Amino acid sequence: MDEPTTVLRDEHVLILRALDLLETAAARATGGSHVDDDWWARLVAWLRGFADRNHHHKEERLLFPAMERAGVPAAGGPIGVMLEEHAEGRALIVAMETTAGADRVGNVRRYVRLLRAHIDKENDVLFPIADSVIDDTTRLALTRDFSAMADELGRDASLAWAEAELTGIAAALNVPAEGASHQA
Repeated sequence: MDEPTTVLRDEHVLILRALDLLETAAARATGGSHVDDDWWARLVAWLRGFADRNHHHKEERLLFPAMERAGVPAAGGPIGVMLEEHAEGRALIVAMETTAGADRVGNVRRYVRLLRAHIDKENDVLFPIADSVIDDTTRLALTRDFSAMADELGRDASLAWAEAELTGIAAALNVPAEGASHQA
């Protein structure tokens, strides 16, 4: 079984691919190309299911409380910042879903900037803290709890499904699955 923070880092790889696709779509929309509303809806659904309902909930319901029990403060520390950014990301997902044209593109760009910085903070700061303060017993419990959450969520927690869905979303945008570029 993978370490809890390894699981979360692996999920970050797919979330970053989704951000690449968002950037590509935003650049196309800015350049005057039409990006179908169904495409936006499909990617927003992926973000809600895999990135939020699966990934963020593992952090909020399992990892962050374990870190707090190990002495990492929630308020005024890195956990509090991550929680605020999760809330901001959820608001931006709603904004992407409920706007169109230049407003949607602006919301996409804000979301992409937020999540790229957020992922960097988690990978470079928060997860190393977690790895240093969480003991082996808690680490094993988190691994079991991550697995139980994945069983409960089913498809939305599957790396294979998430990757296959992103491949389909990329194909609908006529880009290779990993070929979207960073264009913010």
